[in-house]
Amino acid sequence: MPEVTLDALIPQASAEDVFDRLRDFAAYPKYTDAVREVSVTDTGGDTMDSDWSVNFRNGILCWSERDRINADTLSIDFTQTDGDFDTFDGSWKVYSHPDGAVTVRFTATFDLGMPSLAAIIDPIACQALTEAISLILLGLLGDHITLTAPEPVPVPADTP
Repeated sequence: MPEVTLDALIPQASAEDVFDRLRDFAAYPKYTDAVREVSVTDTGGDTMDSDWSVNFRNGILCWSERDRINADTLSIDFTQTDGDFDTFDGSWKVYSHPDGAVTVRFTATFDLGMPSLAAIIDPIACQALTEAISLILLGLLGDHITLTAPEPVPVPADTP
């Protein structure tokens, strides 16, 4: 499955404040046009369900996910439960630096469910996902952040 990883470096920030903004999914549409709508249902404890509608290239992707929030480790793990992807799983992680900066790392793997077209579509989907997450991070955290995206490399479908 293809994997996308994107880092955002925020100078002079509080990791806890960044994490609080990151986990407020319902507010995302206020910060960026990349996200059309997010509805959140608290399922108790550190778990919630969220339904997403996101602009993606020339269309709209919709999915539902289960989100596990860990405020102690400043991390969010998500797993798609229904939607346009066959599978979509990943995480958000916030890291503090000794110099007062903070890094947010987004990592996701996905399967669009089109194995015969994966060689063509997966690289395009990786780029589109990177662009969408970049817009979300810039909207949430401000244009003073530095984004770095390692070159995504889709894994061939026949790889275990």
